[in-house]
Amino acid sequence: MTEVKQYDVIIIGAGPAGMTAATYASRADLKTVMLDQGIYGGQMNNTADVENYPGYNNIMGPDLAEKMYASSTQFGAEYSFGRITGVEVVSDSEKLVHTDMGDFQAPAIIIATGSEHIHLGVDGEEDYQGKGVSYCAVCDGAFFKGEEVAVVGGGDSAVEEGLYLADVVKDVTVYVRGDQLKAQPILQQRAQQKDNMTFVWNTEVTAIKGNDQEVQTLSLHNNQTDEDSEVEKSGIFIYVGLKPNTQVFAGMGITDAQGWIKTDEKMATAVPGIFAAGDVRSKDLRQIATAVGDGGIAGQQAYQYVATLKAK
Repeated sequence: MTEVKQYDVIIIGAGPAGMTAATYASRADLKTVMLDQGIYGGQMNNTADVENYPGYNNIMGPDLAEKMYASSTQFGAEYSFGRITGVEVVSDSEKLVHTDMGDFQAPAIIIATGSEHIHLGVDGEEDYQGKGVSYCAVCDGAFFKGEEVAVVGGGDSAVEEGLYLADVVKDVTVYVRGDQLKAQPILQQRAQQKDNMTFVWNTEVTAIKGNDQEVQTLSLHNNQTDEDSEVEKSGIFIYVGLKPNTQVFAGMGITDAQGWIKTDEKMATAVPGIFAAGDVRSKDLRQIATAVGDGGIAGQQAYQYVATLKAK
C-alpha cells in the first residue's frame, strides 16, 4: 500500500491565490504543500502585461509568477505535481486528497484551482487547437507574425490580448457578439489607437475551417442582419468567459449551480477545514490582486483551524 504523505495544510492549485496561501501557512510554521497538475502561476502564465498589480507599473505575467513562487516557498512550503482525482473528508482532523501521484492527508485544505477559458463549442474548434485555435496570445502570438488573426470576445481579456497581438501580427480583427465592449475604458482607448486593430460588432464565429495543418477561414453570423459570411484568418484567439475548475469537488456540497465554490468572508466553505481562494470562488471580481487577498486570508484561517484542533 502506498504511503500517505502527511501535511498540516494541502493547497490545491498554485496560482496567485494558492501561492499566497502557501506563504501565509508556511510562515505560520504549518507543514504545507501546493498541488498542481501544471506549472505554478495559473492564468498569469497566459497574461502578457500586468499593469494593475501593486508594486509594478508593468510586469509580464510569467515573471510575476516566478517572483510569487520564490516568495511562496521561502518558508518551506513544498510544491508537487499531481492531478486531483478526489477529496475525502474522514473527519475534521483528517482529509485525504487523492491524486494520480499518490495520496496526501491534512486537517486543512485550501482549494485554489482557479478557472479556465470557455470554448465556443463550434465545429473545428477542438480539431484546430494548436493549429491556429488558441486561448493564449502570449503563448502563441509569435507563431503568427506577419499574418491576420481574429480575437473573439469583448471583455478585458479579449482587448488586452488583442493589444498584445497587434504588436506582433499584421492585423487583428476582434469579433464581438454585442454592439459594444465590456472592457475597461483605458483598454478601449488603447485599442482605438491601434491602426491594425479593428472591431466587428454583433458577430459570432460559427465554424473554424482549414486544411490538415492549420486554420484558414472562419464562418461568421451577424446576429442583427442574420447574414452569414466567411473570412480568411490564420489564427483565432478565444476569450468569451471563464468556468471554474471544480468538477472534482462537485459532490461535496460546496459549489453553487454554476460550479463556483461558495465561501464566507473568511474563505471557509460549508465543510469545516476546507477553504477556497481566488478565481474558483463565487465572486464578482477575478483579478491577481483579489486572488492574493483571498490567499492571504485562507492561509491565515487554515492556521487558525489547525491550531484549534491541536489545542483540543
